[in-house]
Amino acid sequence: MLERITDAPAGVDALKAVGDVTKRDYETVVEPIVDAARREGRRVRMLCEFGPEFGSFTPGAAWEDLKVGLGSMRLFEGCAVVTDTGWIREATTLARFLAPCPVRVFDVGDRAEALDWLSSLPQGPGVSHRLDPESHIIVVEVDAPLRSQDFDALAQTADAWLETHDRLTGLVVHAREFPGWENVTGLLRHVRFVRDHHRKVRRVALAADGRLADLMPHLGRHFVRAELRHFGYDDLDGAVAWVAGAPDAGGQR
Repeated sequence: MLERITDAPAGVDALKAVGDVTKRDYETVVEPIVDAARREGRRVRMLCEFGPEFGSFTPGAAWEDLKVGLGSMRLFEGCAVVTDTGWIREATTLARFLAPCPVRVFDVGDRAEALDWLSSLPQGPGVSHRLDPESHIIVVEVDAPLRSQDFDALAQTADAWLETHDRLTGLVVHAREFPGWENVTGLLRHVRFVRDHHRKVRRVALAADGRLADLMPHLGRHFVRAELRHFGYDDLDGAVAWVAGAPDAGGQR
């Protein structure tokens, strides 16, 4: 069965699985939460705890979980899964990429941390960027998986500049290693940003380490009009200099 956790902060719906979770549990506990959110025009922040008291999902519960997820996923603002059970942690880690909202896995002993994380949502952009008005270059600092909000903020900065200028000199992405995307929504928003802006950016430099960073410029040349070059993570100054138009900043094509 699914029990409501009563010590959850306002705005967070917290559930704990005890014994076997059935289709009826979804009908009597989860669906009313989703229906109330629709009526009230709010989004859902949900914590689901699967501790040692959890038994299993019945086939009917698994089907109901899929139905609720497909029909209501855009209502969710964030989801925390609290468990030490290996297969649930692995399944959540795989599924989080397809979720339209942030999803995180916490240990059972970290339930308070999970509740704090949910209470802090929605978070602002996790990737920082700055526009140098003299060089006309945007420098993007990346230290977390890319989210749709990051590209919304980046597009807002770029579009505000392009309202009064023909193009940007360039874009420099600075990352220790490319962290990937938080979910498929972030990936699609990245693709849309490139589609909408690549014709208005003269040069793009990637200052990052790792094998994937080596491949990115070669792959990107098939999709963007801008000149591309890869630099090491510690050569940010060289990347900025090349984008700004220096004849040779030491990077590699």
